[in-house]
Amino acid sequence: MSKTVRTALSVTLTYLALLAGAVIMLVPFLFSILTALKTPAQFNTTSPLTLPDPVTLDNFTTLFTRSDSFIVPFAVTAQVTLVLVIGQMTSSVLAAYAFAMLKFPGRDVLFWVYLATLMIPAIVTLIPLFAMMSKAGLTNTFAGLVVPFVFGSPYAIFLLRQNFRSVPGEIMDAARVDGAGVLRRLWSIVLPMNKPILATLLLITVVTQWNNFLWPVMIAPDWEWSVLTVATASLQTQYASNWTLVMAATTLSLAPLIVLFLIFQRQIVRSIGVTGLR
Repeated sequence: MSKTVRTALSVTLTYLALLAGAVIMLVPFLFSILTALKTPAQFNTTSPLTLPDPVTLDNFTTLFTRSDSFIVPFAVTAQVTLVLVIGQMTSSVLAAYAFAMLKFPGRDVLFWVYLATLMIPAIVTLIPLFAMMSKAGLTNTFAGLVVPFVFGSPYAIFLLRQNFRSVPGEIMDAARVDGAGVLRRLWSIVLPMNKPILATLLLITVVTQWNNFLWPVMIAPDWEWSVLTVATASLQTQYASNWTLVMAATTLSLAPLIVLFLIFQRQIVRSIGVTGLR
């Protein structure tokens, strides 16, 4: 077998494997959308991946016309995500910049001790965290949803620190000689040179907080502060036989994340390339 044939065969097999993986990943999303556009009768009498005939939007309108309208979970989720994204991005950038660029006693020890908390499963800290929030009177409140997670995360700080350290020291020294202060160097040099990784971290943070379920269901089970994941889970218990309604809620929950990915996809791909080169 010639080298050209082997190369063509290798490329073909690679693309077939990627295509198979894409199909496996996309089928659940396709199932969710198709089911949401069907009536319960269509869903019970046709194959799951059969196109809806006729297409109906009744499931989506029902979600917003019920007494427990999905407007509340959407609003709460959007507010929680916005506050946590702003808080985590700001705190993580400042902490990573300090660990990467500033010199102070115990810097490296403090960083590695903080990073070691990544080894602790999040589930282990939920009960103590809930006890603290409960004693502070923050159950079923907006503050209870955001306070424990608003000040950055070890993963975000580690990711940003590693990328900030790749900024050439000569550029930072030149800026210091020109009179640029600590924050000016961060704003004018470090952040512009790390836009791809910041965009990636932004997307990761949004997806993580948008899909968070375990903490919201513990700290704020009431409908007043119910997020989308908790509201969708409640549909599965109230309307276990009406999967078209459940899939409509799932599709609505996914839509903002898909739009966000389409907006930042170039930055994500670029960040992967930059990280690989570094």
